[in-house]
Amino acid sequence: MKTRWSAFNIACVFLGFAFLYVPIIILVIYSFNASRLVTVWGGFSTEWYTALWHNTQMLEAAWVTIRVGLLSATIATVLGTLAALALVRFARFRGRLLFSGFVYAPLVMPEVITGLSLLLLFVAIGFDRGFWTLTIAHVTFTMCFVAVVVQSRLVTVDRSLEEAAQDLGCPPWKTFFLITLPVIWTAVASGWMLALTLSIDDLVISSFTTGPGATTLPMRIYSQVRLGVTPEINAICTILIAIVSVGVIISGILTKRQLVRRERDERMAAAASN
Repeated sequence: MKTRWSAFNIACVFLGFAFLYVPIIILVIYSFNASRLVTVWGGFSTEWYTALWHNTQMLEAAWVTIRVGLLSATIATVLGTLAALALVRFARFRGRLLFSGFVYAPLVMPEVITGLSLLLLFVAIGFDRGFWTLTIAHVTFTMCFVAVVVQSRLVTVDRSLEEAAQDLGCPPWKTFFLITLPVIWTAVASGWMLALTLSIDDLVISSFTTGPGATTLPMRIYSQVRLGVTPEINAICTILIAIVSVGVIISGILTKRQLVRRERDERMAAAASN
């Protein structure tokens, strides 16, 4: 049965998207504003992007954010993939419920609680706050997202391929790298991109766990916005929006290709069986 869209439904969808994206569009437009006043349009200009390039504090914060994001996303992807593998391939082991609870807890835990608990931990063990505490904190709350993404893919993987490889004498670790990982690599890549996006975007947890010389870009933006929004802030926010958008698009494309490939393999297997 074909569903018809009423005028009310169309209006609700339009207002919903307008509420979400009109402020972002305005921010992007005013990042090219020639006027120093963000509320007054003074013509098209890219001078704020040029000024941003000479802002050493903002560039240093961006470099810290990139380093923390890449390192934490990589570590979180490795740990999250291993956690997902344990939950799917070893469904019955003592403490599984507790383990899964620890893995998924950051998904529902308020960021303030996570940041404060990590701060108390670092203070208790005498770990000076800085780049490494910031990285550990980002790994802590991004690993669970990777585990969810990879686990959802592992559930649908045909285990007969792995069992056939092991029957032929392939050890488990080699089976994982040669059989399982190539099948789930798009989910692993999607989890890495999601972890990177979350790390770049984080403000609350970073505020608790950062230290001298480890100011992230969201923290620098927030500290300057408190004194007033400038076109330079609009410019750096536009760049962040572009980076995150590209990451989301790439993740969506990889996931779509994996689904198409899986459907094609299922059709070929069904045709071969017939």
